[in-house]
Amino acid sequence: MTSRLIFLCVVLTASLLAQKKPVTIDTVMEQRHEGETPAPVWAPDGKHFAYFQGGEVRFYDVAAKSEKVLLSLAPLEKAAVPVPEPARFDWQNRRVSEDSLEWSQSGKRLLLSVKGDLFLFSLDTGSWEQLTATPEAERDPKLSGDGARVAFRRGHDLYALEIASKQVARLTDDGSATLLNGELDWVYPEELDLSTAYWWAPDSKRIAYMQFDIAREFTYPQVALGALRAVAEPERYPQAGTPNPEVRVGVVPAAGGATRWMDLGDTRGFLISRVYWTPDSTRLAIERLNRVQNQMDLLLADANGGTARSILSEADPYWINQNDLFRFLEDGQFLWGSERDGFRHLYLYSLDGKQRKRITEGDWEVTEIVGVDEVRQKIYYVSTETSPLERQLYSIKLNGKDRARVSQGAGTHQISMSPTAEYYLDDFSSLTEPPRSTVHSMGGDDWAVFRAADRKLIDNYALQPAEIVTFTAQDGTELYGRIIKPANFRAGEKYPAVVTVYGGPGAQTVRNAWEGADWAQVLAARGFTVWEMDNRGSSGRGHAFETPLYRRFGKTELADQLEGVRYLLAQGFVDPARVGIYGWSYGGFMTLYSLLNAPDVFRAGIAGAPVTNWHNYDTIYTERYLGLPSENAEGYRASSAVEYAAKLKAKLLIVHNLEDDNVLFQNTLQMADALEQAGKIFHMVIYPQKTHGVSGQLRRQLLEETTDFFEKNLK
Repeated sequence: MTSRLIFLCVVLTASLLAQKKPVTIDTVMEQRHEGETPAPVWAPDGKHFAYFQGGEVRFYDVAAKSEKVLLSLAPLEKAAVPVPEPARFDWQNRRVSEDSLEWSQSGKRLLLSVKGDLFLFSLDTGSWEQLTATPEAERDPKLSGDGARVAFRRGHDLYALEIASKQVARLTDDGSATLLNGELDWVYPEELDLSTAYWWAPDSKRIAYMQFDIAREFTYPQVALGALRAVAEPERYPQAGTPNPEVRVGVVPAAGGATRWMDLGDTRGFLISRVYWTPDSTRLAIERLNRVQNQMDLLLADANGGTARSILSEADPYWINQNDLFRFLEDGQFLWGSERDGFRHLYLYSLDGKQRKRITEGDWEVTEIVGVDEVRQKIYYVSTETSPLERQLYSIKLNGKDRARVSQGAGTHQISMSPTAEYYLDDFSSLTEPPRSTVHSMGGDDWAVFRAADRKLIDNYALQPAEIVTFTAQDGTELYGRIIKPANFRAGEKYPAVVTVYGGPGAQTVRNAWEGADWAQVLAARGFTVWEMDNRGSSGRGHAFETPLYRRFGKTELADQLEGVRYLLAQGFVDPARVGIYGWSYGGFMTLYSLLNAPDVFRAGIAGAPVTNWHNYDTIYTERYLGLPSENAEGYRASSAVEYAAKLKAKLLIVHNLEDDNVLFQNTLQMADALEQAGKIFHMVIYPQKTHGVSGQLRRQLLEETTDFFEKNLK
């Protein structure tokens, strides 16, 4: 392309953007939930799916490429018995996933959970019946495979209702505030991504469940201060070095009876991270991690007698990342995901623990199994093979042959596959293409458009282009960054810049995916350059890319972030005297650590919900990377932002919810105390919500506050 043509393209792009509206905080608030694709719940036949939308349950027929309303939720909501407000706030973790819509295996009925009561809808008659009508919510409902019963949790105990007779059997009777049957505590879903704590056997005769004894967990004294009188709302939260929940696994008959406990050894020194029934319903496969998570055993437990033995072990000199790449095949073999060679790949094992086949390999990661077609001996999975910046759908034979890419289009593909692996729903987006959802046949060809891309933002607003760049650190490490130039950018001028950072393990922020009208676009519209990069420690690029963070947080991450700032400044249009930094959660920690350990680089920073002392954070996350406090005292000290408070030079704003259930407000208070003791001036805004992020209408105030802070201190 000639230089003249490039110049004309730039001029044309600038002209088109000038005709559109700038992205404002109002824009961000208005589009928060626009364009979200409904979550499909596939029918067992793989030819239909149901979903919630606008107070209705809707039905999509794949073959006919059509959708219709099955029922309105309004009459069910009216029939549900009101559930009284709890006397005390329930600190349930945000990652707990309780299905409100489930198909029966016959495909003729749908189980619905509406306002705490359960309903059964018949597709044949178009009518519904109410299964429960109680003032106590029936939680986490699940149909048995034969459709005869529905299990649920009421309070802290498990129950099973026989649908034909409406008789309810209480399966456990010792549940309490500190003994949870089939109910997760706070830390397990947050750090092990476990979304439920009980499972039906395939033959529908028994239920396996986890029992959490949280009596020894540390109690953090949360308190609600918004009413006339302060109200204590204690939260069970195991801080680093304190006791974890004691967890055991039991099996109980679906009609009621005694629980058979699995003999898994000492419950205090281990984490039970996954539980699976074998296809013949006789045994349980249980994944068990040691406390610091560098040793994993796959145990096979006899559901009748409770005896268990290890059939497979993994060890890592750093830590093991929990994954969900386990699948039983009908013949009893199973798929296993492992990072033993530095990248997460698939292996085939027999039930005696012998490896039958390595299925995938390469310097890339399998991120998800989305389907298995045993008839055709195929696995469908999502991976980073094309690029760590993308997620693409692939297929491969169980023997490791005939690997092929299925999805098309550079970007990010989120796949929901039918149980028969005949069709799949592909939610696709890229930096330049807003999300669209299409139905595909297994050949990979477009079958139908389920939800077209919403182009209102592109057509009406001056979204500033985001560009992903690759650069090399001084030690030769290749790093990825994303840059958004300011509106009305002119070569030769110098602009202020905001570095947005997360930086912690288990996350990847630079991806070829749609961002929409977010706060970065607001900043760009106000004349800021916005820069973001993934330092070592982030996910998506293999285990070796993560492990430099082992036993010390902050040092490696900051070194890479400074490489990114140097790259940004080398482009020539950012004023080195007007660079700010912003982050939330681990990013809040990184903001503080960066301001205090590179005080001459950043003029201003905003730390949202920051971890300031890792003794304050939870056991499972912190000890995975830093080890036990008693064994790595120096690592914990050096990783604490509090230690460096006296080095503050920049303008600082700290933002936090007083009752943050994840990063406890204790962190901000300790940081504030250290800064005050050091005679440092800073600003702080406190919000009253009982969650980790600031949401709802309060988010508008947060965006106004943070934008104004950078306007005042970087312009």
